[in-house]
Amino acid sequence: MINKTIEYNIKNIETLDTPALVVFPSIVKQNIQKLLASIDDVNRLRPHTKTHKTKEVTKLLQEVGIQKFKCATIAETELLATCEAEDVLLAYQPVGAKLLRLIEVIKHFPKTHFACLVDSVAVGEAMSKIALENQLTLSLYIDLNVGMNRTGIVPEKAFDLAIALQKLPAIKLEGLHIYDGHIRDFDLTIRTQNCNTAFQTVENLVEKLNQEGIQKLNIVAGGTPTFPIHAQRMAVECSPGTFVYWDKGYQDAYPEQDFETAALVVSRVISLPEKDKICLDLGHKSVAAENPLDKRVFFLNAPNVTFIGQSEEHLILGVPENHTYQIGDVFYGLPIHICPTCALYERANIVENEVLTGEQWKTIARDRFISI
Repeated sequence: MINKTIEYNIKNIETLDTPALVVFPSIVKQNIQKLLASIDDVNRLRPHTKTHKTKEVTKLLQEVGIQKFKCATIAETELLATCEAEDVLLAYQPVGAKLLRLIEVIKHFPKTHFACLVDSVAVGEAMSKIALENQLTLSLYIDLNVGMNRTGIVPEKAFDLAIALQKLPAIKLEGLHIYDGHIRDFDLTIRTQNCNTAFQTVENLVEKLNQEGIQKLNIVAGGTPTFPIHAQRMAVECSPGTFVYWDKGYQDAYPEQDFETAALVVSRVISLPEKDKICLDLGHKSVAAENPLDKRVFFLNAPNVTFIGQSEEHLILGVPENHTYQIGDVFYGLPIHICPTCALYERANIVENEVLTGEQWKTIARDRFISI
């Protein structure tokens, strides 16, 4: 037993070349059910595709009635369309060639409803021109900046943008998009207060728009940290993404969300360079490296190792001088951040009943281009 709550042991682990990403579909399905139980209406769920980037997980979500999705790249947009998703929001403001690619996806998949983000009149005008040239109407969500300070327009200035978009041909203002990823307080009470304060500016904008006759806009809000809060707002669609696989980072940070980690990175000891050091085959290219060295992976069966160094294909760990590790020993790692880790792997190896089945889920949307 590697973990007190979940059996991650893989009986035929010797057949797996490492480093490798492994996924436990039974846990993915449990996480999906927990998501459903945490909200009043499945139609208010618009999960993000960025974590898994696979057809298989998309279909598992569709099987429980989820037909609205959010994504961040054109490849993810196309992936969802090939799965015949009914409603896809590209949570990105496409400009230049990206806008042209989105138009091609819209034309190629007429059964799927698409929308994207906008945060300026200039981009809205460019979108209107391209949409007219292609004889279609482009649905838009205003990207609201409620404190993330990455993209978007602050709600206090978004009224004028909404009015301007309403006047553009071939454009339909469909909704408002709010990503409050900066709100990450461990304490749920404090997180709730900060989320509500930020969302009040959105409510003020909605009231002002209603008075102008711009009503019934869809509102898509939040990610994983604020999901429990936005789930209580009856008129808001929620878009968590990490829940399908979960990870060590969110497991520690948000214990009120009862999801289980469904994806691991598996590695092996490949060298014993010194009596108090071992080397694994888990380099930068195999686990997300944006965090400090000791905050990239947690080894379930070696929780007390120290992190000394990492390069493209190697991870050096400190161990006691009297350790018993041997070359070939397997390490089961929980990524601290699963989303960029998944994007490092072409495929996820599937484990059912403690056995590698030979099935693989291709991380298809890690590619920038799929077919269009």
